[in-house]
Amino acid sequence: MNKRYFYLIEIQYLGYRFHGWQKQPKLKTVHLMIDKTMRYIMDGKPFKTLGSGRTDAMVSAQQGAFELFLEDKIEDEVAFLELFNYNLPQDLRALSITEVDKNFNVINASKMKEYVYVFAHGAKFHPFCAPFMTTILDELDIEKMRLGAKLFEGAHNFKTYCYKPSDTGIFNREIDTCELVENTLFTASFFPEQSFMLRVKGKGFMRNQIRLMMGALIKLGKNEITLDYIKESLKPESTEVMDYIAPASGLILNAVEFETLN
Repeated sequence: MNKRYFYLIEIQYLGYRFHGWQKQPKLKTVHLMIDKTMRYIMDGKPFKTLGSGRTDAMVSAQQGAFELFLEDKIEDEVAFLELFNYNLPQDLRALSITEVDKNFNVINASKMKEYVYVFAHGAKFHPFCAPFMTTILDELDIEKMRLGAKLFEGAHNFKTYCYKPSDTGIFNREIDTCELVENTLFTASFFPEQSFMLRVKGKGFMRNQIRLMMGALIKLGKNEITLDYIKESLKPESTEVMDYIAPASGLILNAVEFETLN
């Protein structure tokens, strides 16, 4: 049996014109463009790619990752990365390549993910903001939203914040960090004078979980729900269904840290 080689490639992309990570018929996705580019530079040699997780349509990544499986060793990783980047579309970039052993699995490896959700409120802002910032036209009570964000920290039942939860889902999850802070991470000349971001860090998130949490915080900021509502929605016996999913384009996968590589 031929020896196989395994590589972890870190990437970043602007999700605005992608239909998410996962390949779908007749739709432009991140995984499709990675494989299309890889097929071109591999020039017929067999390969396989596996993403560390999925992002939804229009969600961006500051630092995502995928695993590359090859039958031939990459002799010059720097040159390979340069060639890969030269042929990738301009809204997708490879950051690094690291050889890993056969026991590493990009999906099952213990990892920490950090997402940020960038938003501004109270006015209509420059259209160029749209790919990476959600604009809430109404005025929001930011201080109340800060208090609400902290309620999500720790171990809770997050079934209320899972889109179309199944009967067999695992809803008891733990969030290490959940805080609403001023956005100093992303800046541009056309950004509003002040913008904010929700920063969420944990080992795993369910479908639309962060966007549903953000949706609850927006409703809280509009005084449509209360802090007590969020507290109750996180209890094991909660049957609440959050009906507002915050727009996708404000969500950014900010970092993926693989504990097995540290």
